[in-house]
Amino acid sequence: MNKTIIAVDGLRKRFGRTVALDGMSFTVQPGRVTGFVGPNGAGKTTTMRVILGLDAPDSGTALIGGQPYRALRRPLCHVGSLLDAGALQPSRTARNHLLWLAHSQGLTARRVDEVLEGAGLTTVARRRAGGFSLGMRQRLGLAAALLGDPPVLVLDEPFNGMDPEGIIWMRGFLKTLAAQGRAVLVSSHLMSELQDTADHVVVVGRGRVIADASVVQLLAATANGRVTLRTDSARAATVLADAGGTVAAAGVGVLSVSGLATDAVVALMNANGIGFSEVSAHRATLEEAYLELTRDAVEFKAVSR
Repeated sequence: MNKTIIAVDGLRKRFGRTVALDGMSFTVQPGRVTGFVGPNGAGKTTTMRVILGLDAPDSGTALIGGQPYRALRRPLCHVGSLLDAGALQPSRTARNHLLWLAHSQGLTARRVDEVLEGAGLTTVARRRAGGFSLGMRQRLGLAAALLGDPPVLVLDEPFNGMDPEGIIWMRGFLKTLAAQGRAVLVSSHLMSELQDTADHVVVVGRGRVIADASVVQLLAATANGRVTLRTDSARAATVLADAGGTVAAAGVGVLSVSGLATDAVVALMNANGIGFSEVSAHRATLEEAYLELTRDAVEFKAVSR
């Protein structure tokens, strides 16, 4: 098996009466960023912990390059991970934190300085990590994940605590890592960031995979040929419905139309003397796709009164 592939197959895991994983199966391919998304309680963190050998599944396998994590020699050279940016000794400097990890894997101080530079932490390398902001701790955690120059990365919520500049940096950095041929698995609740970062998305709910597709495929399926129409006319909806369209309000003066092509909507508006400011193919977002896919898998929902 390709050493840069994560293969999750039929994972099942219970914690008491709670089913955390219910047949979770997917692969993470090299050369792309794979987003891993789902509601709270969907099984994302448990899956990542199983991949990294921190939890044992009741059944199923999670392999990195064909091997379970615990069978890997010098694991930091096979897979880098960031599950908790706060998992560090606060009295250590950033550089000493990485040196401690490097020495455990037979890595050099030179490599420590390289990853500090790559993460943008060279100027704060001798500051105590306990004084770092969450965003800086995320950078330090990513530097630690890259110490062994691994072909596989598993990152849980790496955008958390990042300021706008940091988010832009993280986006570009993850894309660069994937472009180098690495398999990059990223869990995040920030759909807007994943839409601009991920090539592929695995959507999970209630311990199993709901969707496993490219971002382009998910957005196309969510858009589903819909047309956005901006008009102040109260007659527009009736005219479109009479022509066989399915019409729904999408905001003040905005209609979402299904079942009619863009040029057909334009022709109907012109034929009926209805003014409009925009007619365009609906541009779906990853957040919209995610909400549609996970509607029935959300564990906690607000109740409308």
